[in-house]
Amino acid sequence: MAERGSIKEMLSGGVSEFELIARYFAPLARGFPGAFSLLDDVALIAPLPGHELAAKTDAIVGGVHFLPDDPPELIARKALRVNLSDLAGKGVVPRAYMVDLMLPEATSEQWVADFARGLAEDQEEYGVHLIGGDTNATRGPAAIAVMAFGDVPAGRMIKRSGARAGDKVFVTGTIGDAVLGLEALRGEVPELDANATAFVIDRYRLPRPRVGLGAKLTGLVNAAIDVSDGLVADLGHICEMSGLAALIDAPSVPLSTAARAAVAKRPGRIETLLTGGDDYEILFTAGPNSTGALMELSRVLNVPITVIGQMHSPSEGVQGKVTVLDERGRRLVFEREGWTHF
Repeated sequence: MAERGSIKEMLSGGVSEFELIARYFAPLARGFPGAFSLLDDVALIAPLPGHELAAKTDAIVGGVHFLPDDPPELIARKALRVNLSDLAGKGVVPRAYMVDLMLPEATSEQWVADFARGLAEDQEEYGVHLIGGDTNATRGPAAIAVMAFGDVPAGRMIKRSGARAGDKVFVTGTIGDAVLGLEALRGEVPELDANATAFVIDRYRLPRPRVGLGAKLTGLVNAAIDVSDGLVADLGHICEMSGLAALIDAPSVPLSTAARAAVAKRPGRIETLLTGGDDYEILFTAGPNSTGALMELSRVLNVPITVIGQMHSPSEGVQGKVTVLDERGRRLVFEREGWTHF
């Protein structure tokens, strides 16, 4: 994070890059020797004995993944959590992260202070440390890229490609709240009352990565992915990599009270919920013999886990495809399967 040549005067208040790092970000590196207090060009991180080091990077961009007037502390926490969610979906225990900040030139020092405070809150909650990164000015919207690192037992990372015909399809939590939250911020869900609106906006702004559950899925599940691009699209990734197809029962997909209210008013909104993305729940497949252990994990960790469908060998033309059925067993046809970045 101390690398020279990125910016000299990033903040409108005249604070230099190095003052910014020392004041707000170096404290987040305390307790991690390989971070060198963010005073060197690289950091050192080694996996625990018998483990491999897993890495994941994801970026969020203003106007796409967060709104310009969202609280900076929540933007920080979302930037970190979307990466922790990916690690959780692979059975990885997170340890450290780097963050690259691309901020508009007029960004205030208070914004950065609030952003760093949000990171500090989540470091405490998830047991991770900042170990490096970079800061830059931009004439475009703010963009934040995080790279997260963690440990996974050697050879045990849960891949997309391990699903088997006959596996049940499971998902944690509820689906569709985040996309409803974004629509609510845009004034597009007037049918929700104030409490429901606040709930879905919170789900959009602040994901709840299933970090505590993720590592415990190793050995129990065959394939997994976190739901970021939309339930249908992400299950499609598992299907494609596993050479299978999937059948989903739409009424079985877990919805919050707010989401159910939205669908009751506009039944066609189910497409939005199943394809909208930003849920950051874990979607996974497992053999029928794992169901009992998974339900016990659900109880012990207080994380809802729901069976929503099944994997099967593909017939001609449906390999890698997800079929969604309504309450009458009719196929639902969607205009798109999920979020696309380009």
